Amino acid sequence: MAVLSTVVADRVLPVTLALALASVHLLTRSELFLTRLPRGRVLSFAGGVSVAYVFVHVLPEIDDFRQPMNEHPLIALPTEKEVYLVTMLGFVTYYGLERLTDRSAETSTDDRPTSGVFRVHVGAYAAHNAIVGYLLFHQEAPGVGNLLLFALALGLHFLLNDVALEDQHEAAYHRTGRWALAIAVLVGAGVGSVTELERATLGLLFAFLAGGIVLSVVREELPAERQGGFWWFTGGVALYTTILLVT
Repeated sequence: MAVLSTVVADRVLPVTLALALASVHLLTRSELFLTRLPRGRVLSFAGGVSVAYVFVHVLPEIDDFRQPMNEHPLIALPTEKEVYLVTMLGFVTYYGLERLTDRSAETSTDDRPTSGVFRVHVGAYAAHNAIVGYLLFHQEAPGVGNLLLFALALGLHFLLNDVALEDQHEAAYHRTGRWALAIAVLVGAGVGSVTELERATLGLLFAFLAGGIVLSVVREELPAERQGGFWWFTGGVALYTTILLVT
């Protein structure tokens, strides 16, 4: 029974969650989401959950990755400043991509980014998704609960990204972009199921991912034209923070 439980936690559940996360990109155009749910409030709540996950769970977990390992005492671990530098790099990288996309749209005749910028933009988020897929198999804290919390937060984060990318690229994203992002999650999960990076490297992946998540929330919540809601955002932060603290 214990062996079966381990197999489910280590193999079956990560694969199932990878499929669920990939499906986020394929379902957000559904009639229910577009017409029946208050889109701005849903996205604000999702952003709040994502921010809570980064600041209450991911950043402390990154610090845990830096703790020396008895089995690898000679490995040079990144310093605390280097880890947070990678987090900032993730933020700056995806901010730069957003500015590139906006500039391309501003100078085009149809108010849409060029096909080249579209490929770069989607490619960067595909890499982001591949990291998420990989990390489904490599969590700092083992256990079903931790993995489910990770998947829920990242699923809502994917929702933010999906809506933003579709707003920016419209038909091109619906035709090919969303499929690329969905496949990237599965590819990352496939690689994660058969390989394992050094502990310190995993910490840096988490750090880079954290920076990208924070940028996604800032992008969605701060512009004046967004239809977000402060209380929905705060509710997402409060609810997920409570869940993280009691589990």
